[in-house]
Amino acid sequence: MDLDAGHLSGDNDDYDGLQRAHHSAYDGKEIEAMRELLENPMFGILLSLAAFEAGLLLQKKTKLIFLNPLLTAIIMVIAVLLLSGIKLKTYQLGGDIISLFLGPATVVLAVPLYQQVHSLKNYFVPIMVGILCGIAVGLVSTLLCAWLVRMEPAIIASLVPKSITTPIGMELSAELGGIQAVTVLAILVTGIIGAVVAEFVFRIFRIEHPIARGIALGCSAHAIGTSKALQLGHVEGAMSSLAIGVCGILTVFLAPPVWSLVSSVL
Repeated sequence: MDLDAGHLSGDNDDYDGLQRAHHSAYDGKEIEAMRELLENPMFGILLSLAAFEAGLLLQKKTKLIFLNPLLTAIIMVIAVLLLSGIKLKTYQLGGDIISLFLGPATVVLAVPLYQQVHSLKNYFVPIMVGILCGIAVGLVSTLLCAWLVRMEPAIIASLVPKSITTPIGMELSAELGGIQAVTVLAILVTGIIGAVVAEFVFRIFRIEHPIARGIALGCSAHAIGTSKALQLGHVEGAMSSLAIGVCGILTVFLAPPVWSLVSSVL
């Protein structure tokens, strides 16, 4: 009887050992599968797309102006990374692929502009004057505010390109001696704020003309503003895409001499 009990006990120990080994191997496979999933660029891409689609749905359901889809998507992605402990480097394997399409996506904005070329011809002078005023206000307000709070020259130089599209802004920031990471953040924040408050500002100041709306969004909020302009209408989107290009080119030529003058005073 004792021998049988000992034999059964040994069998149970062997069974428990096999079970633990099985579970250990199973857990190891799960961990390996999870690691492969996270290291796949598709993880960052799918997470970004899912967050943006959720942001679109949330804004559509609530109709709240400040729930901009891009802002909501950024918050969701940050929350997922923080709560899951996933490193930013892992997410960027896919996020960087999305960034590669930033330049081509900006070029594609020429399509709505071509569709509204007659509006450009009819309102050429007001459009150009509006864009020049937008550039002037953007540069002067940035430099003035930065000077009032006594920012360091490198930070001020980083904020100068805040209202132009990211690829151009990064190169201009490097030319002026700014910090590109700060410039990217400034461009992102500027675009989001512009897109969020655009409709509110239009209502307050009774700006109803589609060309004026498009130029305002393109000059102040670049590509993110243009995505908002396209939601408002085809004319707004076309004028905003025009403003992005013209603002970028003129700012590249105007900002360096203006910055040289200002930096000599600081």
